[in-house]
Amino acid sequence: MRAMAPEVFDERACVLGEGAFWHPARRQLFWFDITRGKLLSSIGSEPLEWEFGRCVSAAGWMDDDHLLIAGETGLTKFNFGTGREEMVCEIETDQPETRSNDGRADPWGGFWVGTMGKGGEAGAGRLYRWFDGILHEVRSGMTTPNAICFAPDRSCAYYADTRERMIMRQPLDPRSGWPSGELTLFTDLRRTASTPEYKPDGAVVDSAGCLWNAQWGASRVARYSPEGRFLDSIMLPTGHCSCPAFGGADLSTLFVTTAQEKIPDDQTAWHLHAGKTFSVSVAHQGLDEPAVRT
Repeated sequence: MRAMAPEVFDERACVLGEGAFWHPARRQLFWFDITRGKLLSSIGSEPLEWEFGRCVSAAGWMDDDHLLIAGETGLTKFNFGTGREEMVCEIETDQPETRSNDGRADPWGGFWVGTMGKGGEAGAGRLYRWFDGILHEVRSGMTTPNAICFAPDRSCAYYADTRERMIMRQPLDPRSGWPSGELTLFTDLRRTASTPEYKPDGAVVDSAGCLWNAQWGASRVARYSPEGRFLDSIMLPTGHCSCPAFGGADLSTLFVTTAQEKIPDDQTAWHLHAGKTFSVSVAHQGLDEPAVRT
């Protein structure tokens, strides 16, 4: 992979950075610090942040002024100019022990989001799709839903349960985007002998249909072919890489969020840059994030 060395894009250290995405209309990166309940961004050298008072983790753009925010009580429409929020779809409001995790808009204007136990309890998570006012449960019994992204040809969605260390491929109806067909294996990270283990976190797909996966505890973002074959990787100076996003003028800058939480005691070097957001110029182009349809 022809890439420059990663640089610190934002010095603010997140406890649990996640949900990075590039707003194509505003030409602006947004990301989250989940457990601190913050949405972060910047314009030039000016840092921006909004506090929600609850866990928030992922978003899609609706228009120039509004985001669809995934949080522990559901999906809300958020105006970042006024700070006003409006509930769009409640999710697991009767389960205060769970929160949202990874999420991403799909090419049809829907939004996929995973939930998980706040303590990472096994089997407490679910994967949902919201579209045209309908919330559909895609899968239950998950622990940490992650790696949600979509093939450019609209043929499938990808996602993972981090604990299982497999990225899966879910065929989709090309007209509506609803799951259609059997879930199959995309790539199996259990087969890769490595120390530390490769654990799939957030992911994004580039214009060539290759999947870029941030791998928790492994200091890297790995790139896979549309067939699931490992191609190459970018190494970062801290271990808990959590979510990649393409952005910049020509969508050839890869942004990566990271986390401070749960750094192993023997990885002292990771602490210096843990939780910061990185950028790196790559020789590949991403795709514009689709708008969420209202």
